[in-house]
Amino acid sequence: MSSTIAQALTEKTKNFSIEETLAFLANEYQNKVVFSTSFGQEDQVITALIASKDLPIAIFTLDTGRVFQETYDVFHKTNKKYKIEIKTHFPEAASVEDLLNKKGPNSFYESVGNRKECCFIRKVAPLSKALNGNEIWITGLRAEQSENRNDLPFFEYDAHFNIIKFNPLLKWTLEEVQSYIDLNNVPQNALHKQGFVSIGCAPCTRAILPGEDIRAGRWWWESSHKECGLHQK
Repeated sequence: MSSTIAQALTEKTKNFSIEETLAFLANEYQNKVVFSTSFGQEDQVITALIASKDLPIAIFTLDTGRVFQETYDVFHKTNKKYKIEIKTHFPEAASVEDLLNKKGPNSFYESVGNRKECCFIRKVAPLSKALNGNEIWITGLRAEQSENRNDLPFFEYDAHFNIIKFNPLLKWTLEEVQSYIDLNNVPQNALHKQGFVSIGCAPCTRAILPGEDIRAGRWWWESSHKECGLHQK
């Protein structure tokens, strides 16, 4: 049924601009549309689009407790520029304490299982709470970010979180994202100018080298699909 809703939304908005689609969703699903930002370039574009039209779309972020200072800096600049409220969700303190007491602060380097456990505690569980009770989840996913995302639709049903996901920048290139940021003076993370394309937690993110895949800087010590559980693709 929810997959049918996703298909219907795709058809209904196929001739809409991104701004028109966001406004339509905000009106159609009042107080049930949320946007999750990690303050990356794509997310900053979407924040700017929402703020420029003063759309009633709730914006939230996940503070894992291990993000870069530069991420906090762009968080602060975004608040100052757009005068918007960005709600912050944290992991359960007891779960983090238990993980560190049992496995130490760097267990995620030891195995994919340990890394996914850390991601679940710090990101997936808080996200589940943030999405609960909502009907539309807006993300900054782009098709060219990884092979796993090449076949993503604009609207899809996320069975894991039981929500319709909207990926407005799906077909944008990184160059288009950067161009929008430059033209509209959108705040961006200073690490992007240092070779960081995809930015997550500080211990799990590095700059990429020339010719490397766009996701190579995330969990670089692994050969897995480089996902944390927030998005299955």
